[in-house]
Amino acid sequence: MSGLAHLTLAELSRLLARKEVSAVELAQHFLDRIEQHRALNAFLDVRPDVTLAQARAADARRARGESGPLLGVPVAHKDIFVTRDWASTAASKMLAGYMSPFDATVVANLQAAGMVCLGKLNCDEFAMGSSNENSAFGPVRNPWDAEAVPGGSSGGSSAAVAARLAPAATATDTGGSIREPAAFTGVTGVKPTYGRPSRWGIIAFASSLDTAGVMTQTAEDAALVFNAMLGFDPKDSTSVQRPPEDYTRHLQDGVRGLRIGVPKEFFGPGLSADVEAAVRAALIEFERLGAHLIEISLPNAELGIPVYYVIAPAEASSNLARYDGVRYGHRARAYADLTDMIKKTRAEGFGAEPKRRILIGTYVLSHGYYDAYFIKAMQVRRLIAQDFARAFAQCDLIAGPVTTSVAFDFGERTTDPVAMYLADLYTVPGSLAGIPSASIPCGFGAKGRPVGLQLMANHFEEAKLLGAAHAYQCATDWHRRVPTGF
Repeated sequence: MSGLAHLTLAELSRLLARKEVSAVELAQHFLDRIEQHRALNAFLDVRPDVTLAQARAADARRARGESGPLLGVPVAHKDIFVTRDWASTAASKMLAGYMSPFDATVVANLQAAGMVCLGKLNCDEFAMGSSNENSAFGPVRNPWDAEAVPGGSSGGSSAAVAARLAPAATATDTGGSIREPAAFTGVTGVKPTYGRPSRWGIIAFASSLDTAGVMTQTAEDAALVFNAMLGFDPKDSTSVQRPPEDYTRHLQDGVRGLRIGVPKEFFGPGLSADVEAAVRAALIEFERLGAHLIEISLPNAELGIPVYYVIAPAEASSNLARYDGVRYGHRARAYADLTDMIKKTRAEGFGAEPKRRILIGTYVLSHGYYDAYFIKAMQVRRLIAQDFARAFAQCDLIAGPVTTSVAFDFGERTTDPVAMYLADLYTVPGSLAGIPSASIPCGFGAKGRPVGLQLMANHFEEAKLLGAAHAYQCATDWHRRVPTGF
């Protein structure tokens, strides 16, 4: 049993199918590891009785003759997805202790496939951040180095998978919140096309950008999760209706003849030498496997950060207006009247980063600034999307770094919000374009901290993206590396 945690989701699935381990045994094994490594602060809510009840139900389904690659496999959910049986707080005092009356569609889909929930994962408050230092319940520690941030906002998800506290974890990506923490912790993180996964039941940050995805050890594991997780949801007005597909179908194709575009703008000033060296080595490996590298240009990519930090705060200021103390969530105890109650509720309930983004968003949407900032940002967003469309006319995939550096230390960027925002320099353009993107482990940099390689595909080409990532992982073992002590 001691080695179970280090097996991939696909390997655990095969053990369950052969009845060499039960769902209950697997769930208990991971629950024990979660308790053993509480110092990571990756989990916010763990309820063993509920988890074991789900595991017993999965075992009963197998006993009745049911099967499926995810039946009985554990998963943990980022605390941005609402869940009926665990608190849903978005890592904010504003929602401390909140119990949702329903499950998010993503959660429900995975539960229907038989996955067993281990609990809820820490994150930046309302998914706002690049380091997981904004959680109202304390930061998550990076399993590779306790002095390093795990990345954000899905830091709990990435740390849990890196420390082998869960074989898979859900996450969300608004401007890079799956890919950046995956890179910082040496796991595989995949963001599908915007509109593929349902947003129903995701605590909203920026509605035109929020995208559910997954953290796993491997691309194969991510493909298995996507088969159950993604699909049309009539409850979500932004959900795309497309025929179901098998996201594992290209896993054995290899990359021979694949054209991989390398944006020259992603290798300019600001990219640290250690990250560049690891990414260049990964690109050489793709060439060795038969892919062709093509230099491409994304001329408007450098505008991604200013565009994102107009659009995302604008949408956040609208979405977070619902937290007023009237209907649910935190309410100030002492107040003079309704207006005073709302002011004090928001002052007490929101942390510094949500307040900052609400103020920025309200400003850019205000009369006299809407045209100058928000409309202009939307126009440039279109230009960025057009850059990607032109690039994909020349290549099949795009590859480059995920982040400008390896994981930085706690406190290193908290006093400079702009420096923190620049951590998303290479991930934001893909989010603005709504294309599927992934981070896969490709080496180590300064202080022995992981480096991620970013792969991006055209809209609805997740299977091709996962196939290329799988080919690389079959030829390398970076994704198999485990932090010392875990």
